[in-house]
Parts: sequence; C-alpha cells; structure tokens
Amino acid sequence: MSDDIVTADAGAADATPIQAGSVKKNSFVVLKGFPCKVVDISTSKTGKHGHAKANIVGIDIFTGKKYEEMCPTSHNILQPVVNRKDYQLVDIEDDGFVVLMDENNETRSDLKLDLENDEVHKKIKQDFDEGKELLVTVLSAMKIEKIIASKELNS
Repeated sequence: MSDDIVTADAGAADATPIQAGSVKKNSFVVLKGFPCKVVDISTSKTGKHGHAKANIVGIDIFTGKKYEEMCPTSHNILQPVVNRKDYQLVDIEDDGFVVLMDENNETRSDLKLDLENDEVHKKIKQDFDEGKELLVTVLSAMKIEKIIASKELNS
C-alpha cells in the first residue's frame, strides 16, 4: 500500500450553489463553465405543468466574452467565489511577468502581462516605464487570476 494521497478537485470550493430564481443583475454566476457578471436576467413562465425559467446573460469577468444560459428558476446555479486584492507593482520582467508585493511585504511573480491584447496591461507597462509607482488590482475566481486595474500610488 502506498502512502501517496491522490486528490481529485472538481472546483467545488471555487463556487457555491444558489437558486437560479434568486440571481440578481451585477451578481456573479458560472455560465458555461466561466465566471461571469450578470448583465441581464429575465424570467418567463412556461405552460401548465412547466417550470418558470430564468434566462441569464453574463459577461466573462476575465475575457469580456458574453455567455447566456437558461435554466428553471427552482434549480441551482453556481456562484463563483470572486476575490480582488491590491498589490504594489515592484518590477516588470523582460518576459512580461510582474513582480508584485502585498501589504505584508510578500512578493509574487506568477502573473504575466498580456501586452498584445489587453489595454489595461499596456497602460500599466507604459506608466511603469515612466517611473510611476503603481498599485494593481488582481481579480481571482475559479483558479484563474488576472490583473484588471491599476492606479498610481500617491507617495
């Protein structure tokens, strides 16, 4: 018998179930497997013995892509656990990876700027190259993390 422990993770801790009928606009839900912010929700009653249905439209919080899902209001839908945290930008490596420091002075360098496609990331690089001290906001949900905003630190 081996002492190796094998764990399988279905992403359950990354999201909690909520009733589809209680989803509100601007809340977060998982649509088609992606964490999304709800931009539109409508409910419709169906026939004599059918369920009321909720039509939920959301925008992926990381890519901006639109997703739509329809499900009975009595059924559960997943709500992602979304966190945002601010870090001070310490350095931008040549390969695009950033060195970030949190409020406990602990650094991390596992996030990369997408300088090709992301306007926010281009602005961060430009401001950093100009010598500005920046605070960046990292959004995390369902094991995905992305820098979504920056602001200049007023020293």
